[in-house]
Amino acid sequence: MEQGRGIRIEGLKKRFGSGDTAVDALKGVDMQVAPGEVVGLIGPSGSGKSTLLKCLGAVIDPTAGKMVLGDELIYDNGWQVKDLRALRRDKIGFVFQAPYLIPFLDVTDNVALLPMLAGLSNHEARGRARELLTALEVQHRASAMPSQLSGGEQQRVAIARGLINRPPVILADEPTAPLDSQRALGVIRILNQMAEQYQTAIIVVTHDEKIIPTFKRIYHIRDGVTHEETGEGRAV
Repeated sequence: MEQGRGIRIEGLKKRFGSGDTAVDALKGVDMQVAPGEVVGLIGPSGSGKSTLLKCLGAVIDPTAGKMVLGDELIYDNGWQVKDLRALRRDKIGFVFQAPYLIPFLDVTDNVALLPMLAGLSNHEARGRARELLTALEVQHRASAMPSQLSGGEQQRVAIARGLINRPPVILADEPTAPLDSQRALGVIRILNQMAEQYQTAIIVVTHDEKIIPTFKRIYHIRDGVTHEETGEGRAV
């Protein structure tokens, strides 16, 4: 993996509870994703996917292990950063199954809000938002309200929002679940283009059989442990 970029985790563990009722949701996960790479994360319900994603996103505390995000050691048997909220805002992009757009803001301001909150000027934040909307081919909807967008357009705007702070990592949780085959493959094509263009490492958690063959690398997670699978992948 390129030095100082992407994400790397080593021996990541998460235990819920203690004593006889303790549950080891993650038992020592090793995983790395390089800049510009889109990797799939798949596994049955209860396998640890959601727990892993929440640990990677600094939403819950791991129990042990190490996480390097971008050029920063963020977790080493304890958080190494003081402000987890700022970490999530500045270093991690999120794309969810539902777009979660703010209904009373137009498309441009939905995308520009995060950098504004991070201290970027309104002018610069909106300029960066328009650049991403153009790259995602929804610039013609820049002044529209979320309720005026199609499902595919809403997900493109959500991807723009995930990229807006130029994070080294994007975590996408079932981003194609509500979409038909054509739109689902379109979203994956966009994620691959954005990963390459912005040198972002993207992890896609999915059950969607339509998109699984498109990944060149997949991590299967079973019983709290990951197993890597590589393949030819398919252009989409």
